[in-house]
Amino acid sequence: MTVPHPIDDLGTAVPIPRPVRRVVSLVPSLTEAIAATCPGLLIAATDWCTHPPELAVERVRGTKNPNVRRIVELAPDLVVCNQEENRRLDVDRLRAAGIPVWVTRITTVDEACTALANLFTTALAADPPPWLAEAERAWAAPPPEPAVRAVIPIWRNPWMVVGRDTFTGDLARRLGLHLVHADRPDRYPTLTETELTTGIDLAVLPDEPYVFTETDGPEAFPGLPVALVSGRQLTWYGPSLVTARADLSHALHRSPG
Repeated sequence: MTVPHPIDDLGTAVPIPRPVRRVVSLVPSLTEAIAATCPGLLIAATDWCTHPPELAVERVRGTKNPNVRRIVELAPDLVVCNQEENRRLDVDRLRAAGIPVWVTRITTVDEACTALANLFTTALAADPPPWLAEAERAWAAPPPEPAVRAVIPIWRNPWMVVGRDTFTGDLARRLGLHLVHADRPDRYPTLTETELTTGIDLAVLPDEPYVFTETDGPEAFPGLPVALVSGRQLTWYGPSLVTARADLSHALHRSPG
């Protein structure tokens, strides 16, 4: 009897060997999640996979330009990717070389929890991690009201902000923020300096992907409250979700005017 292959978040059947012993992660959030849950499985990750800080695995360049040839040479049982963070071209090249690739799709907090549970229980055949249940409980409460009109830049020169159908946008909503540019067609709209500050009551500046600091960013929002926050807590899905709601809420509440 043939056992059907497990199905990833995009509906693709992935021929994963059992047991899974060698994993390459091309997504920083998933690298941290796997390292925290299944120690010893990871054999390689991207240069952007900064957590856990002590992770000692081979680096295979970035999320958008992975060293496909080297990954194939490593002969992993599974490569873990994400629809937004990784290129379809690289996924196709890995699969063409006979490497199983599991692709996650995450645009909301609920999707993150579902995708992570599916990754561990279905793809890796492991138990669901206790931290995932903690994260679900942490984000279960309704958002505070009234919502605060806000903008979350992710880049400058040009200014780019978080928009519609994004994980960070959903997380922001749950924190009680209304992203004023989320009605635009682009998921990460590019704005003029005038558009950037129009109609907002709060600017939320993360330290990644652009590294906003006290001296680089707040000056663009004269007279407006600015909250400097952890980019990992605002944009990563993984163990950081356990404490992200409390930490981000504290940072938003104490934002200086």
